[in-house]
Amino acid sequence: MFSFLKRTVLAASIVGASLGASAAQPPRAYPLKDFFRNPERGFFRLADDGKTLGFMQPTSVDGNPARMNIYVQPLQGSTPIGEPRQLTSETARDISNFFWKGADVVLYQKDFGGDENFHVLAVNAKTGKITDLTPYEGVRAGIEDDLEDDPDHVLISHNQRDPEVFDVYRVNVHTGAGVLVAQNPGNIVGWQTDHAGKVRAAVTSDGLNTTLLYRDDEASEFRPLITTDYRTSVSPAFFTFDDKKLYALSNRGRDKLALVVVDPASPEAEEEIFTPDTVDLDAAAYSRKRRVLTLAAYQTDKPQYRFFDAETETLFKKLSAKLAGYEFAIQGANRDENKFIVAAYNDRTPGSRYIYDAAADTLTKLADINPAIPEADMSRVQPISYQTRDGLTVHGYLTLPAGRAATNLPCIVNPHGGPWARDSWGYNPEIQFLANRGFCVLQMNFRGSTGYGRAFWEASFGQWGLKMQDDITDGVQWLVQQGVADPKRIGIYGASYGGYATLAGVAFTPDLYAAAVDYVGVSNLFTFMKSIPPYWKPMLDKMYDMVGDPERDRDRLAATSPALHADRIKTPLFVAQGAKDPRVNKDESDQMVQALRARGVEVEYMVKDNEGHGFHNDENKFEFYEAMEKFLTEHLKP
Repeated sequence: MFSFLKRTVLAASIVGASLGASAAQPPRAYPLKDFFRNPERGFFRLADDGKTLGFMQPTSVDGNPARMNIYVQPLQGSTPIGEPRQLTSETARDISNFFWKGADVVLYQKDFGGDENFHVLAVNAKTGKITDLTPYEGVRAGIEDDLEDDPDHVLISHNQRDPEVFDVYRVNVHTGAGVLVAQNPGNIVGWQTDHAGKVRAAVTSDGLNTTLLYRDDEASEFRPLITTDYRTSVSPAFFTFDDKKLYALSNRGRDKLALVVVDPASPEAEEEIFTPDTVDLDAAAYSRKRRVLTLAAYQTDKPQYRFFDAETETLFKKLSAKLAGYEFAIQGANRDENKFIVAAYNDRTPGSRYIYDAAADTLTKLADINPAIPEADMSRVQPISYQTRDGLTVHGYLTLPAGRAATNLPCIVNPHGGPWARDSWGYNPEIQFLANRGFCVLQMNFRGSTGYGRAFWEASFGQWGLKMQDDITDGVQWLVQQGVADPKRIGIYGASYGGYATLAGVAFTPDLYAAAVDYVGVSNLFTFMKSIPPYWKPMLDKMYDMVGDPERDRDRLAATSPALHADRIKTPLFVAQGAKDPRVNKDESDQMVQALRARGVEVEYMVKDNEGHGFHNDENKFEFYEAMEKFLTEHLKP
């Protein structure tokens, strides 16, 4: 959702290249726009029959700024032929994603100025006709099931009837006509379909307790299977292939999320399929065609897989051999599951996209995502860990600027958003841009970051601005003790919860940072929780429990709200905010800026009226990063 905050007795481990290593010459400074512009062609998807390729590329319509729009192109085998045909003509914002429905229909979502009230639209790939399937103002919609075996319908959930909850409708993709198939009684926060597309399971929450509901068919009433408090997760992933049991990600009775099977006849017993040793399970996957469980995915320092199916393991081994030196992800397939869209990447490049033909064992390149940025000139992202002052191990990533000695560097500390999320290894244009400009960058998965088990997550409860912030501070001290960071040239930059951590850093450790950039960050824990979107209200009691209750915990929330301690801030600050942000209201940035300006402290403040929780339009991204580069260069002198 957004990102978040003691000196350390520091034991450290460095994985990868030695900290003292340096290349002969720093690479040249590549143009800022080359890091942050949209790809010339990307987001490749295969039609179900494998005969047509969909993709997006930036397109200017009627002289407007170029936006990511959807194109289709016939395939001959794995080779695109003929001229691509443009399907959409969006001018206000990029389309963020799309996928195929059968061989002829493409589905995509769009919002308005970043308000996150997404509409679902269908476009006929042959005729170009576009149908808004959810043409309701101020309503947030999403696809629940693409109903692969029903050529005319999809399941869509939206909150038109009640802004706080989502009902499920079966919607005709050609006409937009919808029929209610599951009405939310007011407490359902998630729906689950079986392999026939029937709504058969749901998750309810009263904020603090969660119940998994199940029914034998859509004509039956839901019945409760499992009730836990919110700290225990039994999250349905998909049904078993006879549609009688559920695969779920569960940490019932254990610290780590595991893949289990839940039998509705005996829900208290779990059949444990796989539990990673040291981290949570992220996801599981299956073959629709062959109706088998294929793999489980999780992350240590890098992505990891456990295979359950020889065919899938062979596929991954073949791709690994063809893409040596790169991680890869399978981003889509045709219905026959013999052609795959493959994304190859590493920490220094967003890489290339391919079609892999399993029958022919051929890999056909579709595009390089960012050929303007040479992989050889980018910086390695090294997994690291350090101990916090109270003995927790925090894992993270350190990026050292290529071609520079790893001593006495200007450094940017970059806490992630969420805060219940995590940083992962891979290519990040922000990190590579900062490294290219001579900064080292430290990312850390402070307590509360997901993926490290229940105890590590729970250690963050009630700790915004306290031990969570100490974890970040301890990372800074570790960086200084390693000799990497110049203690007088350390900046902090974060978005969302990371923006909160930035503000908390300069308010509560005012001598630690020489510059700070807050991007759509929370500043006041009281006003933040009053201004959440209506569809978050069912989870408000959980927020009160995890972050703090405005009445019960008033003193603590006041002590850890940076806007209420603006008098302590002396670090130069740059604030950026989207006016339509539904998650972190513009007032969060306004009140911080006003409090500082009232003291005569000059704050650089950038507001974009056509953006929400983060800037997405190219021209706004460029302006933000240009201003950030100038600001950090002025105060940290790389």
